[in-house]
Amino acid sequence: MLGLERRQQIMQKLTAERKVYVSDLAKIFHVTEETIRRDLEKLEGADLLRRSYGGAILAEHTNEEVPYARRTGINSESKNAIAAKAQDLIHDGDTIMVDSSTTCEMLLKRLRDLQRSITVITNSVRLMNTYSMTANKFTMICTGGTLRTNSCALTGAMTMACLRQFYVDFALISCKGLDLGKGIMESNESESHVKQLMMHQAKESLLLADHSKFGRTAFVRCGNIEDVSCIVTDTLPGEDWQTYLSEHNVKLIV
Repeated sequence: MLGLERRQQIMQKLTAERKVYVSDLAKIFHVTEETIRRDLEKLEGADLLRRSYGGAILAEHTNEEVPYARRTGINSESKNAIAAKAQDLIHDGDTIMVDSSTTCEMLLKRLRDLQRSITVITNSVRLMNTYSMTANKFTMICTGGTLRTNSCALTGAMTMACLRQFYVDFALISCKGLDLGKGIMESNESESHVKQLMMHQAKESLLLADHSKFGRTAFVRCGNIEDVSCIVTDTLPGEDWQTYLSEHNVKLIV
């Protein structure tokens, strides 16, 4: 295998898993660990990753926005596990606001398969297209607004005005990062405002966040962690997180 091809496959693996280890890569590609270290050095020089002890992590800037199509393949097993837990929180007759995240999309797929009769208010063009064209018991309401192509999300004054008209049982949101000091974080201001308003308009807010979001910062502060009623995740966070959530009455479902 050529070095260029190997480095392309390393980036594919890193994009999907967020972190890679030198020893694992050496076994996968049947090369020495020193060869893998040279590969990682070249990829770091191209600003594609950051080398860490024993491996590397994906290079991300705080305001970087990952396109929707790419996000669907990142931590998909974790997102599906989160959706499986969260589905029991939503019942027939509930009204929900849903953001444009891929994790929330997985939850809606499960609710559709369970034939839940719910009202969905969303700023996601992708969700509107999917659930207005398939057989389900959803009543779909679109916010309108200005399209952000990277996330398939509608934002802006029209979106905010629509959301203010409704009061719902649940807001379903995800985020770019969670930090004990900085709170819930997003990569851009316009979608952050939408999520803040969704939480304000709901009796309860459910934050769906896989393990990679804990301890990560992003460009914009979206709100306090205690603004949400419940966090559903795939891996038990550290003791500092467990203590904080308990002290602030935020339910944790793993």
